[in-house]
Amino acid sequence: METTFDFEQPIVEIDKRIDELKESSVNGNVDLSEQIKDLETTRDELKQKIYSSLSPWQRIQVARHPQRPYSADYVKLIFNNFVELCGDRVFGDDQAILCGIAEIDNRSVVVIGHQKGRTLEENMDRNFGMAHPEGYRKAMRIMKLAEKFNRPIITFIDTSGAYPGIAAEERGQAEAIARNLRDMSDLKVPVISVVVGEGGSGGALGIGVSNKVLMLENSYYSVISPEGCAAILFRDGSKAAEAATAMKITAKDLLGLKVIDEVIKEPLGGAHYDYTKAAANIKTALKKYLGEYDGLSGKKIAEERYLKFRNIGIYEDVVKSKNNRKKTVKKKSQKNRRK
Repeated sequence: METTFDFEQPIVEIDKRIDELKESSVNGNVDLSEQIKDLETTRDELKQKIYSSLSPWQRIQVARHPQRPYSADYVKLIFNNFVELCGDRVFGDDQAILCGIAEIDNRSVVVIGHQKGRTLEENMDRNFGMAHPEGYRKAMRIMKLAEKFNRPIITFIDTSGAYPGIAAEERGQAEAIARNLRDMSDLKVPVISVVVGEGGSGGALGIGVSNKVLMLENSYYSVISPEGCAAILFRDGSKAAEAATAMKITAKDLLGLKVIDEVIKEPLGGAHYDYTKAAANIKTALKKYLGEYDGLSGKKIAEERYLKFRNIGIYEDVVKSKNNRKKTVKKKSQKNRRK
């Protein structure tokens, strides 16, 4: 069954009318091409208007579309000679994380990404893209392999979060993610991450400490889901749309806050309308940024990545005046350097 959202209903109605006219044209042997053409023009103009002004909550809905391309889809369309690598060499293999070696235009790279399933059975195997500790340990094992053989790392982020179950906690979920954050910051090869759908919390950041962080325009990147935020702040999970706006978690917002480096354009209506075009846009961005690190030393690459994250955000110092009555606020941007 095709999934449509409330804001898409006007477009759906026009498409139905176009189909009816086409059927009438065939069955009644009547030329309705002009009417059909006018309706198609109206539909295209309406699509452009709707999708160019989506609210944050509407973009989150698109990011969660069940037919949206996943990491495995992009691997097939962007890379050649992909060979999957499995297992963390400690506990087992986590299918929620896809890892392997591949080529992008004859350049050898390592590819890592969250992977959801299309069917219920696939989602049970993939755990709905929510990784266990062994998934993050597998990812780090493959990243260390990439560093050993001097191969750039490309990660695709698409998860609502790391798996929060008891089994994951027993096997060290927090430690596994924390270790990835630490070790990724010091990798001596370039890392480029693309948020292709959901970018939820530490589950996303566990493979997202990168030199460049890119986002598809209808994806989101956040410390918590809008529903979770609404439940905490408003005591009402139904206020997710309000929370989504306040959280500034869309690609446009995060580019303005300098959390990410580029917004990648999607086909009109979302990446699920045209897998090939979405993949081509991602490939163009990847090739551009990969070229920036040609000839750069491992030390410089790691230093750039470290400083990128240390320099995100602004903090405030509150200083009391001499009479202890007034306070002055002094804003500073982070300028921390590795010691």
